[in-house]
Amino acid sequence: MKAAIVQDKKMVITEVSAPVMGAEDVLVEIHATALNRADLLQKQGTYPSPAGWPEWPGLELAGVVLDMGGEAREKSGFKVGDKVCALVGGGAYAEQICVPYGLLMPVPQGLSLAEAAALPEAYATSYLNLFYEGHLERGQTLYIAAGASGLASAAIPMGKAAGAYVVTSVQTAAQAEKIKALGADEIIVQERESIPDAFARLEKEGRAVNVCMDCLSGEDLGAAMPYMARGGYWIVISTLAGIETNVKLRPLLTKGLHLVGSMLRNRTNAQKREILSSLVRDMWPHLESGAIKPSIYKVLPFAEVNEAQGILERFENTGKVVMTVK
Repeated sequence: MKAAIVQDKKMVITEVSAPVMGAEDVLVEIHATALNRADLLQKQGTYPSPAGWPEWPGLELAGVVLDMGGEAREKSGFKVGDKVCALVGGGAYAEQICVPYGLLMPVPQGLSLAEAAALPEAYATSYLNLFYEGHLERGQTLYIAAGASGLASAAIPMGKAAGAYVVTSVQTAAQAEKIKALGADEIIVQERESIPDAFARLEKEGRAVNVCMDCLSGEDLGAAMPYMARGGYWIVISTLAGIETNVKLRPLLTKGLHLVGSMLRNRTNAQKREILSSLVRDMWPHLESGAIKPSIYKVLPFAEVNEAQGILERFENTGKVVMTVK
């Protein structure tokens, strides 16, 4: 089969060995895969696939079940021919993959396979950090950093579906126009107002942030955190804006704030299975009703894998970039 592997920090499509199926595995013919910034780090050699997964990138996919191991047939509820999407540790830049059945999800009714490929990573990450780590409740204020990102395109409507007042941020007014359709209650335009100033304003207005899902971090984290609501959760999921900040400990203590580091990729398959099961239960109905819609920036063929990654590298996308494999 064909896969896109890393050679000299570029992606090259080549022949690789077919996957070997275990008892709890489901063999999936990949029709589409979506891109993530982790793929770029993997290309640079700083974020390898976890043990047991193929060495090439790809964290999410949608396709059709080709075959199943014995345990998967007995316990999964899936069958050959089913349309599925999956969260994987690596290896989705390929024509086929073996996936432990607990990491598979049904494709929501009414969605194409290209749309379904854009769900697993962004929606599982958002669900994990909003509800498991952030304990988000109806009526609370939620801040999602980097509103033009593929992750925010899932987290913003998810937060709205949960009844939160959702705030996000972008660098420019032009970006704010592009993401209006996501439904955020407020978009901070950073060329006009800094994140710390916005947090201070929200606190004065009676909408102090209860939950922050932060892929940027950097200096703004420490400067904005003192203005959070009492008992608030600041969830660090990446450090795109810098790995250092100055956290004032007094408000951390007096407000009982929580600073939490969270990664989806390093969780066990059992933990991921629980997250995905809850995600399907709570969020798939919103997707099937059309209340939440996948945000896809562009769909490209597998042969254009380097151009697809280039879109992310140049920060051009608002929403997910998807590649069609079959």
